[in-house]
Amino acid sequence: MSLNRSLAAVLALCLALPAAAQPVVAVDDLAECRNDAALIRTDPDRALSFQIELADTDESRARGLMYRRDLPAGAGMLFVYPASQPVSFWMRNTLIPLDIVFMDPRGVIRHIHRMARPLDETPIPGAAIGDPDPNRLLVLEIAGGEADRLGLQTGQVLAHPAVPESSAAWPCR
Repeated sequence: MSLNRSLAAVLALCLALPAAAQPVVAVDDLAECRNDAALIRTDPDRALSFQIELADTDESRARGLMYRRDLPAGAGMLFVYPASQPVSFWMRNTLIPLDIVFMDPRGVIRHIHRMARPLDETPIPGAAIGDPDPNRLLVLEIAGGEADRLGLQTGQVLAHPAVPESSAAWPCR
């Protein structure tokens, strides 16, 4: 088979993957970061990549994923705060279930709220009871059920340009 045919076959195979397939990336000590992607290191040599929208202004954080009718697997919204602080979310005007992943200033997952109920206005705290440091800098919202499907857990780390380089558990290049 020619090189062009081999490349075409690989490309066709990649395009045939189901929509729920999650991009997996190889891991180095420094992450290849982009503003439109959030990487979560799930193993020493493996990370998941999420295509994200940034919510880094008061207005974009207030709106979040309200009024959306779907959120594809592998996509999400990354909330970035100007300073680490206690945070709380709710599902007002949010039409789809979400998993909400709360991270500290180092990008370490400290709490995951799974399957937040659409339209529920009950506050969802960013820290589990007893967490000695409830301050959060980043919050990732993904489709409900994705955290379990992908094996997301507390202690895993996020790489993104919004994580301060001086404190990042997994710094960007």
